[in-house]
Amino acid sequence: MLHITDTLHIADWELTEHFVRASGPGGQNVNKVATAVELRFEAERSPHLPGPVKARLKRLAGRRWTQEGALILQVDETRSQARNREIARERLAGLIRQALVAPKRRIPTKPTLGSQRRRLAAKANRAQIKAGRGNITDED
Repeated sequence: MLHITDTLHIADWELTEHFVRASGPGGQNVNKVATAVELRFEAERSPHLPGPVKARLKRLAGRRWTQEGALILQVDETRSQARNREIARERLAGLIRQALVAPKRRIPTKPTLGSQRRRLAAKANRAQIKAGRGNITDED
């Protein structure tokens, strides 16, 4: 069971781990041992996540979200399979925590009367400056 918050836990059946060979440093060990982890979370079928949280999680996941509604995280940062597994689970928990936070509704505001007047005065001043740049005629 993956602990997300005090009230939210992800069941083990929702998570699938698949170990593959990693690229990068490690010498011969890389060619022999499957240390990279591919963590698959069946988010769309999860009974623990409400609909709006799933929608936000899908947006946060981006390309890591599959058409079947699963979230796939790949980690091959360390040479240790166990540590890569921990990192993947931490990342998943972090993503879900981010999705739990509902964005605040933006309340549209009006510009103040003073700011409108200052803006118009600045525009008029700028127009005066540009108007003074006209051609100079020779009047003799």
